[in-house]
Amino acid sequence: MSSFAAATGDCGAPSTSVSATVRPRVVRTYDASLSFLEQVGGPSSVKWRIKEGFVPEMIVPGYFYVNKRLQELTLNELKQSTDGTGTGGFIPAVTQIANVAALPGIVRGSYAMPDVHCGYGFSIGNVAAFDMNDPEAVVSPGGVGFDINCGVRLLRTNLFESDLKECKEALAQSLFDHIPVGVGSKGVIPTSSKDLDAALEMGMDWSLREGYAWAEDKEHVEEYGRMLQADPRKVSRRAKKRGLPQLGTLGAGNHYCEIQVVDEVLDQAGANRMGVGSRGQVVVMIHSGSRGLGHQVATDSLVEMERAMARDGIVVNDRQLACAKIHSTEGQNYLSAMSAAANFAWVNRSAMTFLARQTFAKMFNAQPDDLDMHVVYDVSHNIAKVEQHVVDDQLRTLLVHRKGATRAFPPGHPLIPVDYQLTGQPVLIGGTMGTCSYVLSGTQKGMDETFGSTCHGAGRAQSRAKSRRQLSYTDVLENLDRKGISIRVASPKLVMEEAPESYKDVTEVVNTCHDAGISKKVVKLRPIAVVKG
Repeated sequence: MSSFAAATGDCGAPSTSVSATVRPRVVRTYDASLSFLEQVGGPSSVKWRIKEGFVPEMIVPGYFYVNKRLQELTLNELKQSTDGTGTGGFIPAVTQIANVAALPGIVRGSYAMPDVHCGYGFSIGNVAAFDMNDPEAVVSPGGVGFDINCGVRLLRTNLFESDLKECKEALAQSLFDHIPVGVGSKGVIPTSSKDLDAALEMGMDWSLREGYAWAEDKEHVEEYGRMLQADPRKVSRRAKKRGLPQLGTLGAGNHYCEIQVVDEVLDQAGANRMGVGSRGQVVVMIHSGSRGLGHQVATDSLVEMERAMARDGIVVNDRQLACAKIHSTEGQNYLSAMSAAANFAWVNRSAMTFLARQTFAKMFNAQPDDLDMHVVYDVSHNIAKVEQHVVDDQLRTLLVHRKGATRAFPPGHPLIPVDYQLTGQPVLIGGTMGTCSYVLSGTQKGMDETFGSTCHGAGRAQSRAKSRRQLSYTDVLENLDRKGISIRVASPKLVMEEAPESYKDVTEVVNTCHDAGISKKVVKLRPIAVVKG
């Protein structure tokens, strides 16, 4: 999940109180607010600018990408906050983007992708980069989210939809039986406290050592599945206690394991390079993160950040933007703990990859390697990483926060695998339950404009609470059945929260990024079986 807000359907604060030195909030009418927004490049452009002055002390402009169909959702969120129809503590995404633009050390702009909606501190879909050489520059847990390194992994196979005709239901049930799902689920991967510390430090190197990953898997994972700054000593005992039984578990909420098929090939050369160039080809998409461990790391950090802000006199526009100077003790402690949680998430997805491979192997009486069950790629969409980018014609070292946004590096970038040097980094965009997903590739324009970033999914259109009130779980399940989609879910009465009606149209989100040139469409995927918590 992208954040605590996404998990609860609430754009307010979690139970942990974060008091900080906060500027008074500016109150203005909707029409007055619109005077600070403009489309960059004219009325047909999908890129919008939030002009400086929209909120106090903006250092850079804010930007967001929406086409005409998505524009209404984003602006309605702003309207509700000005006419009093929003919920308590509600801050619209447009304001959150601008508030981030006022954080110390930010460079060029505060950006939000088309799946943008309000979150905790940062909006979901927000990207912001901070100058590592600026002593005042900050790191903010709100810019990463509570589910650290929530991300998506795609496995290909050499199977086709026709091969699953007689066994799809059995395969879905077997996946459900093999991969622990749901709130409070416990992993089947035997893990001791010593193992957990090693996994937090080593990431996928631990998975490889223990036999849960293939050597080539690492080559197709961001950071090769290991953040080197990770320090298990910076992860609290409570966080470790929460994470210990959860290794190799899917969790609940918007997390899933889906069997999908290639529905449309939109860039044949790119799809061939990724090994997913045939219509009807079967793939497996796994969407999960760092579970309770990551959530606790984020919660713990807010307490330290509060003290750091008071000590260093850091003033922000929203108390949820708790932060610390990057090079302070608190800032470095957070980055070390966040990196360990990110490693946990990669180990978690690797464990589920192992379980998925075993499931297919048993079903088809073949070795996973014979089924070509290789990792196409694994992307993170809740993380902060040190990267080099050109800003004002100078190469600068930046701490890039991506919250509900995906890294999308272009062809030729040294940090993407050799396989993809000519096509660009694969970008995995998960749809909502029962809707399509996409594989994109990174572009040079995205590198130049959004720090090599694009969208991460559909983005919520209404809160979980509203979805539960308005939708029937039986109607949702029947709709999936009519589409020929097998479903296995641990909590059927919660499926309303993840129904397509609760989200934006992922195709509109992807088309906006494609039209903006910040990523390129490669493959459209269609689900045929869904496993959820």
